[in-house]
Amino acid sequence: MSKTSLRVFRLTRSQSDGERGARFKSRASSPRPTENEHNGFSRVPSHALCYCARLNILSVLMSFESLGLSAPLTRAIAEKGYSEATPIQREGIPAVMSGKDVMAAAQTGTGKTASFILPLLERLQSGPRVKSNNVRSLVLTPTRELAAQIQDNAEFYGKYTDLKSNVVFGGVKINPQMQKLRSGTDILIATPGRLLDLYSQNAVRFDQLEVLVLDEADRMLDMGFIRDIHKILNLLPKQRQNLMFSATFSPEIKELAHDIVNNPVEVSVSPENATAHTVEQWVIGVDKKSKTAALIDLIKTNNWFQVLVFSRTKHGANRLVVQLDKAGITAAAIHGNKSQGARTRALQAFKQGDIQILVATDIAARGIDIKELPHVINFDLPNVAEDYVHRIGRTGRAGSVGQAVSLVSIDEFDQLRAVERLTQKLLERRDLKGFAPNNPLPESKLQPPLKPKKPKKPKKPKQKAEGASAQPAPRQNQPRRNRPADGTPKRKPRRFGGNRKKPVNRDL
Repeated sequence: MSKTSLRVFRLTRSQSDGERGARFKSRASSPRPTENEHNGFSRVPSHALCYCARLNILSVLMSFESLGLSAPLTRAIAEKGYSEATPIQREGIPAVMSGKDVMAAAQTGTGKTASFILPLLERLQSGPRVKSNNVRSLVLTPTRELAAQIQDNAEFYGKYTDLKSNVVFGGVKINPQMQKLRSGTDILIATPGRLLDLYSQNAVRFDQLEVLVLDEADRMLDMGFIRDIHKILNLLPKQRQNLMFSATFSPEIKELAHDIVNNPVEVSVSPENATAHTVEQWVIGVDKKSKTAALIDLIKTNNWFQVLVFSRTKHGANRLVVQLDKAGITAAAIHGNKSQGARTRALQAFKQGDIQILVATDIAARGIDIKELPHVINFDLPNVAEDYVHRIGRTGRAGSVGQAVSLVSIDEFDQLRAVERLTQKLLERRDLKGFAPNNPLPESKLQPPLKPKKPKKPKKPKQKAEGASAQPAPRQNQPRRNRPADGTPKRKPRRFGGNRKKPVNRDL
């Protein structure tokens, strides 16, 4: 490793969020930093620099080598900046490397992606070379953004290996994806619909498939991918390792798992529907018509930068972006109606700091992975309480500190109670100066959590009586319904007479 790659910078604790945002906003016009200052960062003396960096790399190598990972992977992990494995990685990596099927429950932001990408890379380093158009491992994801994020991780962790990874999803041209698959792929990350399209055009084959991964299986079921998943399962070889990762083990997930995994190793490192303890959460009661003004005031008063705002609808996200732009706050929206190119550009601009606010819907936000994202705002509470956990999981990732604010009007009180019941936590209420609601939120009481519904048992077929004929009786022996026994018609034929007019033939 070169000496230049061993530079370590330490962010001063006295720096406020507003100062960081101001520096972030005007970095283009900032003067060149001096020898001892670098845009608010303090430079460690060179003699201590190499020593600290070497100690950090050695600790990383010892941490991940103990999990059975080889030198090319631990080298990439050290460059990623990880100091130790997260709980899901400590339990998930050995389970996957054992070769058994795995069912893992982990919330977003816990290092879940690395817990299956790293052992996949370790396993695929040995084995036959992948053939043309073939795939050795398949990762299915519900959204394009999540697929792109997993691909970024696979490329980074596998850069010191000879393995090749590709990503395919809808919303973009299919021909470039077909060309990339011609030389074969060790790890293919795909959304179900585009994968089936590629298979129908003979662009991908599964003769060499060794491992199947279903990431965010709960979201796949919510988005209606169950039929596509079963179609894909019928195309894959029976002898394979199956890995399922989900935020929860609901009855629906267990029913799906029954068709996929065989005697799986179950891994669960956090309580179901729990939120990260590093995320500070509170609620601001506000009238519905004042939400936009309250959001603008909240952002400007606190000098917040890099804020992820959740909207319940696509049109609501578009309207909010227009209103934020009018207030002088740069913003962009990502949702299902946006093209893949527009969504990628908006996300990249948000990561680079070119825009201040990213407004997203629940589905489009899956896969957004921004290191140390400081703020998440729920402009609308979700209709499904579980989505609240996924939303605020965008901040406070991997032990970092974050804030999650919800703007709640009186008509969303039922959704608020559902969230508190799911998380078993009463959210703190705070007031926003100048935005006291005309209809304040009532106090809520913590209710016991809902018990999961048991899956319905299939109905047993009725047993036929002994000696009964298996075939139905001939039709001529069965009396017709609504007909008297003597065979006379029940209704009299229609007659035209008196004041009633004959029907007119309109075909003339």
